[in-house]
Amino acid sequence: MGFGVLGVFLGLLLEVSTHGPHAVPRTSWRHQDLELMEFSEPGIFNYSTLLLSDKRDALYVGAREAIFELSKKNVTVRNNKVQWTVAENPMLMCTLKGKSKERDCLNYIRVLQVVDDERLYVCGTHAFQPQCDYLNLADFSLHGRPEDGRGKCSFDPSQSFTTVMVDGELYSGTAYNFLGSEPIISRYSPYQSLLRTEYSTSWLNEPSFVFADVIREGRNQAYGEDDKIYYFFTEVSVEYEFFGKLLIPRVARVCKGDLGGQRTLQKKWTSFLKAKLVCSMPELNFVFNVVHDVFILKESDWRDTVIYGVFTSQWGNVGLSAVCAYNMTAVEDVFSKGKYMQKATVEQSHTKWVRYNGITPSPRPGACINNLMRQQNISSSLHLPDKTLQFVKDHPLLEDPVLPIGNGPRLITKDVNYTQIVVERVQALDGNIYDVIFTGTDKGVLHKSVVFEGDVHIVEEIQLLKNSEPIKNLLLSSETRSLYAGSDSGVVQSPTAFCGRYSSCDDCVLARDPYCAWNRHTAACVSIFDAPRQQPRNLIQSLNGDADKCPSVSRLSLKDYRHVRVKPGSSVELPCLVPSNLAQVNWKSNGSVLTEASRFHLIGENGLLIYSVAPEDQGHYECWSVEWAPAAGKNFTRLLAGYILTLDLPPRPPQQGGHVTTTLGSQETSSTHAAEASSPVDTSSSLSSSGSSTPSALPSSSSSSSSSTSTSSSSSSAKPHSVEAREAEVRLLPPLLKDQAWGVHAQEAFLLFCLALGPSDVHIHWLINGHTLDTPIMEYRLPVGQREVLVSSWLREGPLIKDARYHCVAEASTGNDISEVDLHLTIGDEESIPSRDLNQWRGALTEHEQLLKRWEKAWESCDGHRAL
Repeated sequence: MGFGVLGVFLGLLLEVSTHGPHAVPRTSWRHQDLELMEFSEPGIFNYSTLLLSDKRDALYVGAREAIFELSKKNVTVRNNKVQWTVAENPMLMCTLKGKSKERDCLNYIRVLQVVDDERLYVCGTHAFQPQCDYLNLADFSLHGRPEDGRGKCSFDPSQSFTTVMVDGELYSGTAYNFLGSEPIISRYSPYQSLLRTEYSTSWLNEPSFVFADVIREGRNQAYGEDDKIYYFFTEVSVEYEFFGKLLIPRVARVCKGDLGGQRTLQKKWTSFLKAKLVCSMPELNFVFNVVHDVFILKESDWRDTVIYGVFTSQWGNVGLSAVCAYNMTAVEDVFSKGKYMQKATVEQSHTKWVRYNGITPSPRPGACINNLMRQQNISSSLHLPDKTLQFVKDHPLLEDPVLPIGNGPRLITKDVNYTQIVVERVQALDGNIYDVIFTGTDKGVLHKSVVFEGDVHIVEEIQLLKNSEPIKNLLLSSETRSLYAGSDSGVVQSPTAFCGRYSSCDDCVLARDPYCAWNRHTAACVSIFDAPRQQPRNLIQSLNGDADKCPSVSRLSLKDYRHVRVKPGSSVELPCLVPSNLAQVNWKSNGSVLTEASRFHLIGENGLLIYSVAPEDQGHYECWSVEWAPAAGKNFTRLLAGYILTLDLPPRPPQQGGHVTTTLGSQETSSTHAAEASSPVDTSSSLSSSGSSTPSALPSSSSSSSSSTSTSSSSSSAKPHSVEAREAEVRLLPPLLKDQAWGVHAQEAFLLFCLALGPSDVHIHWLINGHTLDTPIMEYRLPVGQREVLVSSWLREGPLIKDARYHCVAEASTGNDISEVDLHLTIGDEESIPSRDLNQWRGALTEHEQLLKRWEKAWESCDGHRAL
């Protein structure tokens, strides 16, 4: 039974990963193409703790054994630095416990919180003995009186945890012991004693904390509600039994005014409750059950606050990430009205906790002190009855889940792991306010998305980090209109928009970026915040991507097409850079649409490659972009590039006296009409001229001549023709298979190809591990002279899943030639994938053209030798 359920579950994962809705960024920006500001210092790593200060115009960075103060406007400017290292004795104790001296037994700064205008509260792992101290901002120095950091900061630098400073009190979620086996949610206050969670798996069961923040509900004086601190984490489920540890995303809540109980729950939270945070695809019954980061988009009225979170599945091979959004009112309703759960008294198949259907004590367990309780003479948690406190101690879990807005994810992406999220609300030119979502990935990439009428459009993806590494922290400043990303290797500052990189009105509008608009007067895409406010009529912006609002522009005329001249038999690439990942590219040749099956054409992401150009390839080539804007319900077509391709033929040599060349079909016949006194030198000269009439780019190696003479001179010059007339051999041309192995990468499709020269009956077949392929392989044949044929064949294979040996065999009646390669499965290549096939063809064709040039030179030297 268990294996059957597992099989159904694995089938569901496959269905979701292949057929689920996936969003694609419209535009991609490379790191080297952008002007980003970066900060790092030699020998210092792990710049993962960031704190923005509006009052001091600073970005504070906690790294390994160092704290920096950088300029918020330009992070390349370092204003201050203080080092906080580990003494010899604590480091020795750390190594004696089995930790690495070079990696673990250092001081990773993990807490940076504002205490007041003059001080920061900072904590570090301090060789698995966490410590905290105060940092004076005036002279940027530590007090030098470290405090015990247990419960405030993690022991392990790789362990997840969270903190938030609220009115001078530090709220944290972390592990309280060296082994990390005692998780707690606690409050440290200079005014009152420590308050913490009960050490029980029903309260916290192997949690992985990601975020905590305060919601100021205390401003509502009508009900006298308390401010609340919300924690977000993933933990092992206590209510369900599964094949392994089933993870559940949670939101927990405590009250700011909680003082613990008088007898029951002394120095423990009396307001701790937790609920399940749902992020799922209901249509496929698939749940994203791991939360990685949360951002709370606050408004002046807490009821308008929206919570955004990034999620994945604990089964990482699905390769999906999701963004879900939650209304703060929905969260509050669950905690104030939701049903409680209790441990099942009867053992069931998979359920360990069930709904509590008994009578709930009054006041409501886990509720914050409000005016209604004060009327009952309950002015603090110390006055709560033991019955209420015992109930909340035994029933911290709520049955009702917190459901997302729209009952599903705002955004789903494939083959992307989101690690961080920040959100900003932007007022566009239409007067509406839009949520702009910035999500960081484990590959150093940033996705920027906009929520439009309930749907999410990914505007762009930016390679923020130079190296492919996780973005570990992400902050946003509306004041500087900048994003700040922290990673192991450094800090990067990026603008929130790259409007100036859109070169046309169509691109600017189709991007659907609420930060950007097209300026009619300057003919440039500009930031709406930089444009003069008194000139909104000059700006064009459409959040549904309606590019018809752009002024009409004249399309390319034939005189603007680029002229390309190519030698016969060589290859040519016609570039066409498409600015949108959502656009389809159509190539037309003399008005007809080209396809992958077209003769010797390879359509790549950056252009069209025409291999072995022939006379019929001449003419007009056009690259068209077709982009569908779903919100506008329209297709937009643009001509991106135009070319006129012609052959670069060598000039025909002048006719020599008395010499006539006649071509019959494919056979060349040379006849000489000369005076009886013609000399042998004249005859040899005529033969040389006849030979040079063959196009040089594809030299004919088998042309025959009918001219004859009895002189010794002409007899000697006829020798090369007799060599060319012999039976053609079979030979494979470079690059051979072994030279193409560099283009094969793990988990990616790849391309192998062979070029062979031989007699007219030559053909190519393929073998894998000694077995002939069952599927037919296409061959392309090009006659070379009268007796030889140039044959090309390529093999497209799926991702390599194990080592394999490939053979390419060229066979004919005169013999055969074999090329082979052993392909080994390797992991870890981070090279850009999309244009790899095209690059392979470029390299191969370059070598092939070089070979043809060598043949041409050899041919010319033979002609020259004949003329001597």
